[in-house]
Amino acid sequence: MTAVSAGPALLEARGIAKTFGRVTALSDATFSAYAGEVSAIVGDNGAGKSTFIKILSGALMPDGGELLLDGAAVHFTSPQDARDHGIETVYQDLALAPALDVAANLFLGRELRLPGPLGRLGFLDDRAMRERARREIDDLHVGLSSVQQPVFTLSGGQRQAIAVARATAWGKRIVIMDEPTAALGVRESAMVLKLIERIKNAGLAVIMISHSMPEVFEVADRITILRLGRTVRRMRRDETSMTDVVAFMTGASVEHVADIER
Repeated sequence: MTAVSAGPALLEARGIAKTFGRVTALSDATFSAYAGEVSAIVGDNGAGKSTFIKILSGALMPDGGELLLDGAAVHFTSPQDARDHGIETVYQDLALAPALDVAANLFLGRELRLPGPLGRLGFLDDRAMRERARREIDDLHVGLSSVQQPVFTLSGGQRQAIAVARATAWGKRIVIMDEPTAALGVRESAMVLKLIERIKNAGLAVIMISHSMPEVFEVADRITILRLGRTVRRMRRDETSMTDVVAFMTGASVEHVADIER
């Protein structure tokens, strides 16, 4: 059998469990992400994907199992804690401020202040933020005429690109993307998938959650399948097919990751 890993995992989850009262959201979730690769997490509704992502991003703490970063155990107590470790998350709602311009959104909560007394009084360094925002946007080849455009004037695909650019600007190691093409048209979805490829090629680990099998098979290097809160299969994308993935998602094929790890 071909092993998943050709090297050490950047982020690894082992036997993650999470319950909410009597509801078990996760009981044995296992996952690995690698630098310079896209690792997809897929599963049917109720598989536990959203809970798993919240744990990986620090929004929830697990009831059992362990997370490892560079092989060392980590315990994220908040999203900020995960961000301090170089992990950024792009959620479906994007968390953008439509009335603010592109540059302000890239620095939302991380605003740069002017040096000296004015900075201590709270005055912002708008020029520096716009210059940095322009570099981040250009690096991802996002087609914007100006970083001073209000976000509400942008298309859905452009807004997603801004959220991605913000994540890559601050997430120096791992970018988590929750349904990145949800509610986007074909053209805008293609643009977002190209952004994902560029992030991967820059050496970051990308964790992608998606219901779209064609998109998963277009950009993912590895696929982890969740079913009823458990990891049932991990494999390389080029070693499987959409039919096989759907079979594991729906329970037509049953084989736990502890029995075979591909």
